[in-house]
Amino acid sequence: MGLFDIFRRKAKPSSEASESTVVSESTTESLVETSNSQTEASVSEASRVNEGSLTTSESETILASESQSTSLSENSQVSLASISESELAASEVSEQSLEASTSESESTEPATSETPNETVEETDTATTEEKYDQGLKKSRSGFGERLNRFLARFRSVDEDFFDDLEELMIESDVGYEMAVRLSGELREEVKLQNAKSTQEVSNVIIEKMVELYEEAGANEDDSIHLAEQGPTVIMFVGVNGAGKTTTIGKLAARYKQAGQKVLLAAADTFRAGATEQLEVWAQRDGVDIVTGPENSDPAAVVFDAVKKAKDDHYDILFVDTAGRLQNKVNLMNELAKMKRILTREIPSAPHEVLLVLDATTGQNALNQAKLFKESTDVTGIVLTKLDGTARGGIVLAIRNELHLPVKFVGLGEKVTDLEKFDASDFVYGLFKGLVNVQ
Repeated sequence: MGLFDIFRRKAKPSSEASESTVVSESTTESLVETSNSQTEASVSEASRVNEGSLTTSESETILASESQSTSLSENSQVSLASISESELAASEVSEQSLEASTSESESTEPATSETPNETVEETDTATTEEKYDQGLKKSRSGFGERLNRFLARFRSVDEDFFDDLEELMIESDVGYEMAVRLSGELREEVKLQNAKSTQEVSNVIIEKMVELYEEAGANEDDSIHLAEQGPTVIMFVGVNGAGKTTTIGKLAARYKQAGQKVLLAAADTFRAGATEQLEVWAQRDGVDIVTGPENSDPAAVVFDAVKKAKDDHYDILFVDTAGRLQNKVNLMNELAKMKRILTREIPSAPHEVLLVLDATTGQNALNQAKLFKESTDVTGIVLTKLDGTARGGIVLAIRNELHLPVKFVGLGEKVTDLEKFDASDFVYGLFKGLVNVQ
């Protein structure tokens, strides 16, 4: 079963799903009626006349029957017939209460980032799928708008159609190679499926994108490799501003919550404030950290950290490194030196070298990944700020052109918004609402 089947599974109609929807709608209406019960009790005599001069017992009977009703139109008629100024006021109060609740929730976010336990409890109510759905909202909207504008311009699927489709895919940051391949394979696929309508063509385009994405990751290993014994060592590399330190802080909280003994190594000794930033994360997460003097040798910090990790029996060591341009030879040599020290102390280390990329940089992120892959042994990608870009197609390009697994994605600013990458949730979150299948 392919990735695209997730749309069929979620769109498949069933009587059970239909009944569930009705129950949900009825429950919602019942809750609304309950929340406004006090206001309804004070409705004027004139309003009761408009509703047919209902008695109290009759009103309760109708409210009870409405909670089990499967007819939306009947409920709508009752609601429209019972509108009065007092009910409108109640509605405004309800909306204001909801806004106040939302505002209060948002205002507590900084406090929760200071206390990871509270953050975890707050975000546990959202499923992984819901986080992907929300985090990819901007990408989904952006791609959907571009695709709809593109399809609206064409009355026939000809050569101009496929040429412009290539440009659309490149603009969406799926990568040049994938755009060309997609265009080529769609020429035959559209004919085979006899796609004619705009929705049919849209389905074929997205289905083929998902198929190519799945093929490119056939043998991909997106797991985090842990040491069989002793501490697991994970290095983080990338350019300045990609979010390495923040990623380490969020992962430290994740593993600490899982019961792991975590140690951080502040090996970015040259950037002003880098060590202090990681120290703040260590304090928030309740984990230990090894630091060195400003402008000291990063390799010395790594040595001290790996020695402490072994001696004090830590489960995992996260190594923060200086932001470096992939074409700076001296900085890449410095990275190689740190890796040699780790391997000398723990022969299997580092167990992961994760390249942190900022999704909002689009094609630049792909270029960075290509050059880092050539310069060092990158084992996987952490894609940050995915919620802040309209071009989530960069994930497709990374897999298709680099064959590097995306291991974590940033879907929001909270500590627990850094999620383990899930291909099914990603594909559904990116294309949800753009596919219409039976």
